[in-house]
Amino acid sequence: MYDILVYLFENYYTPQACPKAEVLAHKLAAVGFEHEDIDEALGWLHGLAQSTERFATLEGSPVNSLRAYSDEEYHTLGSEAIGFITFLENSGVLRPSLREILIERAQATDETPVPLDRMRIIALMVLWSQETEVDHLLLEELLNGERSSICH
Repeated sequence: MYDILVYLFENYYTPQACPKAEVLAHKLAAVGFEHEDIDEALGWLHGLAQSTERFATLEGSPVNSLRAYSDEEYHTLGSEAIGFITFLENSGVLRPSLREILIERAQATDETPVPLDRMRIIALMVLWSQETEVDHLLLEELLNGERSSICH
């Protein structure tokens, strides 16, 4: 699934540039991705769209809000992922609504705790889906982390 997410980021400048799910599935299969991975990635992206709608009400929240993690969130995300989320918040990249989308999408994976390299890809996709401008150095950090995870 993660390879497909990276592929989408690298090949489609914005989410609107992506074709509809059926056409995208055919294109991904033609490139060589497995149908099971395609289904998983498309399902995850559908969940991302739903999360975006659900957390849109947080748009007016203060930028410097404090987030306390539940025991379940701490268990599923892990300390590295939470530290990374905090880093993104402190760098001004994540507003409260994006933070909540990121947390929800990370918990929607089947990995517990979420490895840092996977969290970078999830963060990149959340930011990409919202067309959030990201500082060049931070983008490079996200890309370097994701490229190393693909090689594993």
